[in-house]
Amino acid sequence: MALHPDYPLLTERLRLRPFTRGDVDAVFAYRGREDVARYLFDPPLSREECALAIQQRTTQLSLAEEDDRIILAVETQERYALAGEVSLICRSVEARQGEIGWIFHPEYQHRGYACEAAVAMLDLAFREAGLHRVFARCAVRNEPSWRLMERLGMRREAHFREHALLKGQWDEEFHYAILNREWAARSHPAPSGRAV
Repeated sequence: MALHPDYPLLTERLRLRPFTRGDVDAVFAYRGREDVARYLFDPPLSREECALAIQQRTTQLSLAEEDDRIILAVETQERYALAGEVSLICRSVEARQGEIGWIFHPEYQHRGYACEAAVAMLDLAFREAGLHRVFARCAVRNEPSWRLMERLGMRREAHFREHALLKGQWDEEFHYAILNREWAARSHPAPSGRAV
């Protein structure tokens, strides 16, 4: 299952590329926001914490072992503006399971960019890495995120009620997943309804 993609990954409107040190301010512009951190495990990050995160992400570009991850900057091809990030994490080598995720700056939401980037990552997961199943999870209150999972053809498999304390409150989480054969049977999903 070793995966060492050639970068950047190009979609119709986006460039998915490795992070660089020059991305600190652009990442801080969304990871430092309370409205972005609301549904994340982390609180809003300081600029220094963003710099440290980017330093780690510059090496997170391939999958070979459990918990390896690919985390890519999502940049618009039109203006080379950093819109957000997508991730693919190897959760089990033996069972060929992966987890996908995304975080986008609010200024770039509702344009279909998250869907376009997620399609590229699912193609990478299934066609290049040969994963059997990919799942995603989000807070129940994060409707745009779980609606995106549904647009991608993922099915809701679980609703964990008050399963953990997160930022002092009981967390509720949806888990969605899609199998390789289900992805292969679909035509590429296009954003429908409200774009994320």
